[in-house]
Amino acid sequence: MQRLKTRAQFQAVMAAGVCARTPHFVLHRLVLETTATAAEPATASLSGPDVALTQPASQALFAVVGAPSRQAPAQPWLGPLVPKRWAKRSVTRHLLRRQIYAVAQDFAAQLPPNGAYVVRLRAAFDPKRFVSASSEPLRQAVRSELQQLFGYAVRKLGGAGPTAAANLAAPGVLA
Repeated sequence: MQRLKTRAQFQAVMAAGVCARTPHFVLHRLVLETTATAAEPATASLSGPDVALTQPASQALFAVVGAPSRQAPAQPWLGPLVPKRWAKRSVTRHLLRRQIYAVAQDFAAQLPPNGAYVVRLRAAFDPKRFVSASSEPLRQAVRSELQQLFGYAVRKLGGAGPTAAANLAAPGVLA
């Protein structure tokens, strides 16, 4: 998986809409075109908080410079969004990001490769239930909820791969 790096990339994916949601997380998805027209330069300015991206401009954000578009296999893009509002301690934010990348890597073969995804934390985990910021119970709770989130997305998007049915048959199993 390729990682989202710029604010404009995150904004473009989040503007595309919600693909799946759980009590603590939301998965946003932007469908990327795989044609050579996606590598054309953007016609709109891509700076500023209130930028309105057109379809060609948002596609240009994800063009890989120097990679031939027809020969290189398409890979999904992923970016975690973990605001301080919902995870106060940096230890917790880093734990959440690592879990997002790990679970997304497990589901990478099942997700459509022509997409960019943002996993956004939308609610805090209960600090009374998870006292330590990097405890094993918190890690397991986050991982199981992320597996549910990506499982919903795979079902909704009609994911490919032989392991898709195996993961959907046993949603409570941790990888």
